[in-house]
Amino acid sequence: MSNDFSPATLSPKDYGKVAVVYGGFSAEREISLISGETVYQALIGAGVDAHKVDPKTDGLNALSEQGFDRVWNALHGRGGEDGVIQGFLELHQIPYTGCGVMASAIAMDKLRTKLLWSAQDLPVAKHRMVTTGDLSLQEAEALLAELNGCVMVKPIHEGSSVGMARADSAELLQKAVADAKQFDTDIMLEQWIQGDEYTVSILNGKALPSIRVKTPHTFYDFTAKYKSNSTEYHCPSGLSEVDEKNLAELSEKAFKSLGCYGWGRVDFMREQHTGQWLLLEVNTVPGMTQTSLVPKAAKVQGMSFEQLVLSVLDTSFGRQDGLFKGGLMTEGAN
Repeated sequence: MSNDFSPATLSPKDYGKVAVVYGGFSAEREISLISGETVYQALIGAGVDAHKVDPKTDGLNALSEQGFDRVWNALHGRGGEDGVIQGFLELHQIPYTGCGVMASAIAMDKLRTKLLWSAQDLPVAKHRMVTTGDLSLQEAEALLAELNGCVMVKPIHEGSSVGMARADSAELLQKAVADAKQFDTDIMLEQWIQGDEYTVSILNGKALPSIRVKTPHTFYDFTAKYKSNSTEYHCPSGLSEVDEKNLAELSEKAFKSLGCYGWGRVDFMREQHTGQWLLLEVNTVPGMTQTSLVPKAAKVQGMSFEQLVLSVLDTSFGRQDGLFKGGLMTEGAN
């Protein structure tokens, strides 16, 4: 099929047999199951021949053996956002939504993401790594002193705030690092940023309206994201027209700088005293639950959930010619 298309010209049959890949093995499995089910229902409602595939129960071979024409990737976390499923699909020449192998792997790694952004003079918070052994009290005190006395502790290969914690004392930092090491061997300590959290969704390389997130929790943690009724989402976010434009441009630049493609979400903090934007991370397979952020931004842009799901599925056509003409897909081959 040619990739000379627009969403307006596609009919449900043009998508062929679509696998919604969800669930998986990561710490974000619970959310992925919800995202995948919601996406699946939207595709069925649009008349698309969609089928659910959970690698944990169905196995990945179902994707290559059951004649799927493309994949809507709803796998969050490891195995879904880190280039693993992307590599499998490329080897089996099955087009899929969103970022390719390289961009997925980089964006899943918070340290490498920050290193690339820093090299391009994009704004990131001060950070340090803890990679081996237990953190001594003396080491914890030294790290806190270097990072202005308060840090966010992050496993560098997890999403949905899994394993994250705030620490403002050496004892709390020791405990937070030990807890985070249940999820990862590489732990990032990021200087605590006092200010509002914003997120910008990207669709087909363009920024959607920003969202300002407000929570009574210490930070926007897993509970605040998926289980709390007290989290507030402001979209429009209340930014001035100039600030909204600048944030959109920064989001698109940060997204493209990692080789990202199709759709995703860029997260920020805005330092309350200076007004500076600080990049946190890119989510290459954002949540698609009823409380997720990309659908909220798309709605403000005038898109229904079904239109959004189809627009994301359209990104599976972007590399298709490169896939079949040149073998393995490459980043940015659209």
